Amino acid sequence: MTARDLPALFDRLPEGWSEVTYAGRRYGVTRTTRVGGRQQSVYAEELGGTHVVSANLYATSAGPLLKPCEMPADVVLEFLEGWV
Repeated sequence: MTARDLPALFDRLPEGWSEVTYAGRRYGVTRTTRVGGRQQSVYAEELGGTHVVSANLYATSAGPLLKPCEMPADVVLEFLEGWV
């Protein structure tokens, strides 16, 4: 899966809260969809740790736009591609 598949990366996560594993660590993840699906957010927090992943995805006329929250886009993409 590539970064061009941003909606698919977000869609892999169920809506609401779930528990996933990434890099051998457990995370609580919340995915929220707003504005009729045109805006999505993901917030993941390492359970028992300090690592956080947070980003918004916007459906624009030019295509999907990823807006990470105070972190590099690569961190968000690696998490979205690598969780199980």
